[in-house]
Amino acid sequence: MSDAYLIGAGQSSYGAFPSESYRSLFRTAFEVAVESVPNGIDADEIDEAVIGNLGVGGRQLGLSGPAVTEHVGLDGVPTTRVENACAASGFAVRQAVQAVKSGMADVVLAGGFEIMSDMSSDATKYWLGVSGETEWERLSGTTFSGVYAQMASVHMERYGTTREQLSRVAVKNHANGAKNPHAQLGFECSLEDAQSAPVVADPLNLYHCCPTSDGAACALIVSEDVVDDYTDDPIRVAGVGAGSDNVGLFQRDTYTGVPASQRAAESAYEMADVSPNDLDFAEVHDCFAIAELLAYEDLGFCEKGEAGQLIESGATELDGDLPVNTSGGLKSKGHPIGATGAGQVVEAYKQLTGNAGERQVENPARGLTHNVGGSGGASVIHVFEKESEVNA
Repeated sequence: MSDAYLIGAGQSSYGAFPSESYRSLFRTAFEVAVESVPNGIDADEIDEAVIGNLGVGGRQLGLSGPAVTEHVGLDGVPTTRVENACAASGFAVRQAVQAVKSGMADVVLAGGFEIMSDMSSDATKYWLGVSGETEWERLSGTTFSGVYAQMASVHMERYGTTREQLSRVAVKNHANGAKNPHAQLGFECSLEDAQSAPVVADPLNLYHCCPTSDGAACALIVSEDVVDDYTDDPIRVAGVGAGSDNVGLFQRDTYTGVPASQRAAESAYEMADVSPNDLDFAEVHDCFAIAELLAYEDLGFCEKGEAGQLIESGATELDGDLPVNTSGGLKSKGHPIGATGAGQVVEAYKQLTGNAGERQVENPARGLTHNVGGSGGASVIHVFEKESEVNA
């Protein structure tokens, strides 16, 4: 079975862009991804495309994949749209890897997009809610912030996690996002700011919640048969893992973890033959501050119940032992649902090629991306490694 490689990645800025369409944002991401390929690539060399999108607002729910690929000149290229809530384009990357490893394609475009800023707050809440358990959880009035607030409350009660520790996630990610020109909320915040913000769903306040965003992101995945045509310094997709679970939080056995992420991490580490200690950075799904703390535990960065201590220690800051969310994460960079997973891969590509600017990690060899759908109904993880660094 062929190895798969990441040869290029790019994104639009994230934010609110009333003068842009989903097609124009996708074009920006696609063009940046193509330009990032070291030895160049022509659009007619792409064999297949997989595009993640939730369809917030109801625009182009059918055939949204071909709607954007044809716009960028990929006429006739087989295109599949993937929907897995917030993990849509993370799973698109996974399907691109599968297509390459199976031998069905040599060059695959994986990407995603979302427009979320052109509707009322009530309409936005509705479209966010479609990724929750709609028969019981949503009809009872529960929102996503309410679901994650339940997870935070139980974690705080059981393990002594504090509101200050939740706020430190926001402070760290805003500090990183302030160094990212593509970030929606690209400004720093103080611990006082993050602790005193208005409550959204107790114990979560405004600084514990990511924004809704417009944006697009793309990644190019190729086989080992052709990788040398595109780069002299390959980045291998060393590990892939995925998991699913009950859509509703109330249906699961635990409120203090995401079993789908735990299973995905176990599979990805096993495939890559690495442990969490071998990682140099990670992009994790921090839709809410508690989600990042849960990820620390689910992915094995610390023991169960110790995530609050880990964030407090500074280990996950940019200059720490394991920098997490160097891009700013969903909290600062933004969360255009269909683009988020591919956008995490963009950051991994930048870090591993030394193009992350002020937020560059020193000589990284391996990085991980972690993308979650809903409150944990789906999760996908990729481990990327720069062969020249790993083999040095």
